[in-house]
Amino acid sequence: MRYLGKAGQPSVDERYTQWKSLVPVLYDWFANHNLVWPSLSCRWGPQLEQATYKNRQRLYLSEQTDGTVPNTLVIANCEIVKPRVAAAEHISQFNEEARSPFVKKFKTIIHPGEVNRIRELPQNSRIVATHTDSPDVLIWDVESQPNRHAVLGAADSRPDLILTGHQDNAEFALAMCPTEPFVLSGGKDRSVVLWSIQDHISAAAEASAKSPGSSGSSVIKSSKAGSDSPVIGPRGVYLGHEDTVEDVQFCPSSAQEFCSVGDDSCLIFWDARVGTAPCIKVEKAHDADVHCVDWNPHDHNLILTGSADNSVRMFDRRNLTSSGVGAPIHRFDGHKAAVLCVQWSPDKASVFGSSAEDGFLNIWDLDKVGKKQERPGTRNQSAAPPGLFFQHAGHRDKVVDFHWNASDPWTIVSVSDDGESTGGGGTLQMWRMSDLIYRPEEEVLAELEKFKQHIQACTQKT
Repeated sequence: MRYLGKAGQPSVDERYTQWKSLVPVLYDWFANHNLVWPSLSCRWGPQLEQATYKNRQRLYLSEQTDGTVPNTLVIANCEIVKPRVAAAEHISQFNEEARSPFVKKFKTIIHPGEVNRIRELPQNSRIVATHTDSPDVLIWDVESQPNRHAVLGAADSRPDLILTGHQDNAEFALAMCPTEPFVLSGGKDRSVVLWSIQDHISAAAEASAKSPGSSGSSVIKSSKAGSDSPVIGPRGVYLGHEDTVEDVQFCPSSAQEFCSVGDDSCLIFWDARVGTAPCIKVEKAHDADVHCVDWNPHDHNLILTGSADNSVRMFDRRNLTSSGVGAPIHRFDGHKAAVLCVQWSPDKASVFGSSAEDGFLNIWDLDKVGKKQERPGTRNQSAAPPGLFFQHAGHRDKVVDFHWNASDPWTIVSVSDDGESTGGGGTLQMWRMSDLIYRPEEEVLAELEKFKQHIQACTQKT
């Protein structure tokens, strides 16, 4: 049995038990899926079908195996229960050591190396990019890829395209452009590399129109040694970091503007139209390595960063200068360990999530900073950091990745590396917090009043 931790803080088991007892109150829907192998990345794919009580949607996952079977990229079909459909007793009935009936494996791709990061192409979400323990970025058409049986000795699946340009391993920093079929990556070689998938499509069309033996585009190569997949080189290589680049992100409105963060504690802004040197370099954006960055899709001046210094910081690019002078407009201190992932909500401009090695996935609202408002999702209301209005505490170890669902507002998928606690490889959870938590108070009161009138009318009829 585990006892209280430092300074009387609840142990992981005690914290989890307390959280589980509140699940029917805090969540509109919740699904827990025990994984066979750890997953470092999870992403929603396209919505496939809408039904009366639930929708079916693709989900992309990685599997990090121990070598007894190959590493894989998994395409799953998920059943997502619609808002206000799941009964409270159903939400609370789940087994931490069992697979969820809401998650069905649809297809397995045998990945050449472990899958560290997955990103889908916004213009066509059946196209995904993956990072592995190599310098290359791999592009997959997950619908046309054959389903494979992951057994020891099985040959790797063939990527639909290989992006080359890094001089050292590029394992985590990966982004897809919202406006064009562009891919962005960062790596241990301290560089940020930009590609256009369109270069491959254009070059392939040009090559097929030419007679055999004629030369094609200078960007595209026929294949890479040891692979028969087509290969393209970069449109640009951007140098300015002094250590590993940990994350990259496009400006939501431009394929030419992007930013990056790294182990040099810097946040750098780039503009491909003006060259390969940094436009703005924010020195000491954090007090330690910067692990993640996200650009607000609703307000293109706001950028979030998360760091090993346990904080999330928000920058306004209007307040930064080319000399690197600038400070965050706000600092969010709600995590007790390194922040691994930050992401803005696709539904509300002021809301974002952050996950960390402390096992929490925090939901913040910038509009609530400076306002004293109690929310049931936080553990200690009086001590809740400004802006924090919900804490997902369903994971019992570091939450390595999460993704807001653009097709189903306020629905999130998250994965954690807590295999030792759950008797499996890790935990995947799909969840939607109760709308009583995030909706404006006047809306909640109005809805309760309507419900009260409905009950009175039903009573009078009987």
